[in-house]
Amino acid sequence: IDDISKPIPVRDALSDQAKDYDCLPCRLMGSAAFTGLGIYSYASGMSQLQKQKHEILKAKSRFGMGARKGGIFGISAILVAMGVYRLTN
Repeated sequence: IDDISKPIPVRDALSDQAKDYDCLPCRLMGSAAFTGLGIYSYASGMSQLQKQKHEILKAKSRFGMGARKGGIFGISAILVAMGVYRLTN
């Protein structure tokens, strides 16, 4: 009965949960998912951009090929970085 009435420090509770929650297979799967999504986003985005290149240049949009390539690269780089972060933290 005494154990129930004493509050557990939050840090102790969180560290106990982290031991069970964040196992190596979980880290590997999460890292692979983010990294794979980043690589896929880059490959498919650049492929679609090349297919639409003529229409994009013809439209004289404010966002040309460089800005669109930068956007695809940025999103892909963030996803890969999230995969690396998931693996290491």
